[in-house]
Parts: sequence; C-alpha cells; structure tokens
Amino acid sequence: MRYWLVISALVGIGVLALGSAARAAERERVVNIYSARHYQTDEQLYAGFTKATGIEVKWIEGDQDGLLERIRNEGRNSPADLFITVDAGRLWRADQSGLLAEVRSQVLEARIPASLRHPQGRWYGLATRARIIFYNRQLVDGEQIKTYEDLADPRWQGLVCIRSSSNIYNLSLLASLIAHHGAAAAEAWAAGVVANFARDPVGGDTDQLRGLASGECGIALANTYYFARLMRSKAERDQALVKAVGVIFPNQNGRGAHVNISGAAVLRTAPHPENARAFLEYLTSREAQVYFATVNNEYPVVGGFGGNKTLRKLGAFKADTINIAVFGENQAEAQRIFDRVGWK
Repeated sequence: MRYWLVISALVGIGVLALGSAARAAERERVVNIYSARHYQTDEQLYAGFTKATGIEVKWIEGDQDGLLERIRNEGRNSPADLFITVDAGRLWRADQSGLLAEVRSQVLEARIPASLRHPQGRWYGLATRARIIFYNRQLVDGEQIKTYEDLADPRWQGLVCIRSSSNIYNLSLLASLIAHHGAAAAEAWAAGVVANFARDPVGGDTDQLRGLASGECGIALANTYYFARLMRSKAERDQALVKAVGVIFPNQNGRGAHVNISGAAVLRTAPHPENARAFLEYLTSREAQVYFATVNNEYPVVGGFGGNKTLRKLGAFKADTINIAVFGENQAEAQRIFDRVGWK
C-alpha cells in the first residue's frame, strides 16, 4: 500500500511540475515561428510585432515539407508556435497531418473574410494573390478570353504556357474548377489546356511571363504579385515585358478570379499559444496589412490595395468567394486528373 502511495505522490508531483512548466512557458514573452515564406523583408513584420507587444519573435525558414517533417519529428517537444506558408493547399496538408490547433478569435473572424479562413479556425489567410491570365498583345486578341474555361478553346492551340502539374498553385486552381464544375468537366478542361500547350511546362511564374515577351507563348497563367514585381522593376527588360503583355482578370461576369493566400496556423503543440494568437491578430492590423501590400505586392485581406500603387494600377477585380479550404479537399483528385491528361 505504501508503495502505491509513493507512486501516486510522485505522479502527482510530476503532473504539477508539467503544469507549472506549461504555465511558465506561456508566461515567456516569446513566439516561435516556422516559416515557408522566403522573404527577408518579413523580418520587418516580426520587428513591428515586438515593438507593439513586447513579445520577442524567433523564427526559422525552410521549405514546406522539410518544416512539417521537422515538426512531426519534434513532436510534443517542438518549440514551434506558428507555421506560416503560401497556398491553402499547403495548409491543408499540414492540417491533414494533425499538426494544427483550432484558434477562435473575434478579431480574426471580424477582419478576415470567411472564404479565406478554415471553417473551424485551424488556419487563417493573411494576404491574397490572384492567379490570372496574361497574353502577348501581338499574338492574341485579349478580348477573346474572358474566363479560365476559355483557355481550353482549340483556337489557342500551341499558345499556352503554364507551370507543371505538381505546382501547388496549379493544383489549387484545378481544385477550384472541380468544386465549381465537377471532376469530369475539370478533366475535360485540363485536357483542352494540355492540347494548347506551346511547350512542356517548365520554370516558375516569371518564366511563363518572359515566354510571353519572347513570343514563345501567347497566353500564360501567373500570380499577380509576380507581374507586379516586374511592373515595379527599373530594368529595361522588365519594363519591355510589361508593355508587351496584356492582363485579364478572368470570370468577372461570373464567380470571379481565382485567389489564394499567404496564411498561418497555430500548432497543436505550441508552447506559447496565446502569444501565437496575438501574432496572428497583429498580422491583420493596418500596419501589417500595408506591409504585405507594399513589400510583397500581395492584396491585404482587410480590404483595398494597402497603399500599393502598382496593385491599384492593375485594377480592382471581383474575386471568387468559394471557401478556399476546398483547394485542399480536392487536391488529390486534381493531381489524378493532371496525371491522366498528361499535364507534366
């Protein structure tokens, strides 16, 4: 009997110690971030948060898959509080691994549109980018293209340039088409686009835009912030590209242009969950939202252009308001479709 009393006492002391350690960790004025965003200027955001709250920001950067594997390996001992990345499809992958915590915040729910956050609060969009159509003004009549669906029209055979099927931006776009039209119609669209390829997919979004300027491509898909960077560039080559290329925000008479996010999530094992939530809320402040717009040419989730004259010059547009969580839910089907139609 005494033996069990001793064991019980030791267990009780251990529980108290763990509870005290958890409370001590939460009292620490620090938040630890694992970020798959590779923008050195994000340090300005971290400094702004520390100045506003007194909470120190520590961070590491890496690729999405490497960071998620690190979090899994660290388990309950992980120091990470927040995971930051781009594209809802990547946040969905993290959620499927059971790594994300549900976070409820009146501030976040009031400021961030419902379509740009997880329905149960497991991740939140902080800035958006639209994936739109660009065209060579000399090769294509832009008035003939109004929608994403138009890219599968046989009239554009040999003119379309786009990234590979493994690219998360394209997976999310096709996932949105599955949500709107069903898998069969989405597959027919993907097959039509493949039939219109000017070349096999290669390179990133900027490479597709440069293909337009060189005349290798007539039509391309790219995220808005890539083109905005070129618009802001002082290089003659980039300015020549901007003049040669037309811009189309698709589906303006229907559901609107496809948008995706830079987003963040609090980790289930976060040692400083309240500090992490405070950081998320800070990222929706006017100061942080203006930063997203002016530094990385992303659209603020809290309205407007964030003072970015280049985004304003690109023009206002109607965005698709489907909840972007479906991009993750339909991701596997999108990849199967790409594989079946030979989209490399």
